Amino acid sequence: MSANQIRVLLVDDHAIARNGVRLMLGEAEQISVEGEATCVPEALELVRQRDFDVALVDVTMPGKNGLDLLKILRAEKPKLAVLILSTYSEEIYAVRAFKLGAAGYLTKDVPAGVLVAAVRKAAAGGKYVTPSLMEKLATLVGGAGAASHDELSNRELEVMKAIAAGDSLVKIAETLSLSPNTVTTYRTRILEKMGASSNADLTRYALEHGLI
Repeated sequence: MSANQIRVLLVDDHAIARNGVRLMLGEAEQISVEGEATCVPEALELVRQRDFDVALVDVTMPGKNGLDLLKILRAEKPKLAVLILSTYSEEIYAVRAFKLGAAGYLTKDVPAGVLVAAVRKAAAGGKYVTPSLMEKLATLVGGAGAASHDELSNRELEVMKAIAAGDSLVKIAETLSLSPNTVTTYRTRILEKMGASSNADLTRYALEHGLI
């Protein structure tokens, strides 16, 4: 392997998504997918055993999510660049990801050329930021008020989106590996932080802000 080879770790619970990313990166010179994981524990096991230059991480996975993994990796492997690759728009998770130390945020519909460019930039120690996200970050730095959902923790945001989508507490608990009582506690906090009084209010807000 070339000394300049960029070693990539893919973390996504969907095999089709991993295959697609692997194919896109496979066409690029000096980029090699060296490991794949379907969940946070698998990813941590790999990075503790082997060295990678860039991790491409999905946000939504069973149990701990991609932002949880990002936080752990920044603490344990600060030299490992983490790119978040998600189906969700920048509006929902990108700012959170950058605050946690991500090297970039990409949606899964990006062209192969953009993905490759982001991986190269991250491997070189840079940040990949789209023009639209740059504008949002500049607005936040300028002191403009954040949206209500920006006040939620990462887990609260996941629960909020699931409630807004109409999922039952039991289903949310199973999906996020939480107890129903914990989900109920999250719901109470979310309603308070959002200034909402019902699930319908959360659904309305989520639709207006493109969260579902």
